[in-house]
Amino acid sequence: MRIVINIPSQQLDLYDNNNSIVEQYRISSAGKGVGQQYGSFCTPLGKHIIRAKIGKGQPVNTVFVRRRPTGEIYTPELGTSFPGRDWILTRILWLSGCELGFNRMGKVDTMRRYIYIHGSPDSVEMGKPGSIGCIRMHNNDLLELFDLVQAGTGVDINDV
Repeated sequence: MRIVINIPSQQLDLYDNNNSIVEQYRISSAGKGVGQQYGSFCTPLGKHIIRAKIGKGQPVNTVFVRRRPTGEIYTPELGTSFPGRDWILTRILWLSGCELGFNRMGKVDTMRRYIYIHGSPDSVEMGKPGSIGCIRMHNNDLLELFDLVQAGTGVDINDV
């Protein structure tokens, strides 16, 4: 299995080992575009792997902060109470860059930038940029993807 994320189409494609598309999902990447730099709030490009899978067994809409469940379950009312919060829900696929000096190590390190593929409130529109760097997905799509991939799965993020 491998994942290809296409920024212009705001789509994530999951390929099997025969290079056939298994699933396709709408995503939302960074509102500020693409870029590798720490503090840019951009989605990093290039070759990555899933470094860790976080949240297995947690209920849908579990709220995560610093990769830990807070004990909260997201509701629209909770969202209204914290309007500026960047919601990381349900599951996390933590990405690590594979290209030294481009998306790995120093001020361009994807993992140290805490870039994830993660769940979002159902009200978040997919198909257009809006995150602060991560790849957002609807929760049901993320649950499906989470069960289909393993730690170490390749993730290519491109802008062509």
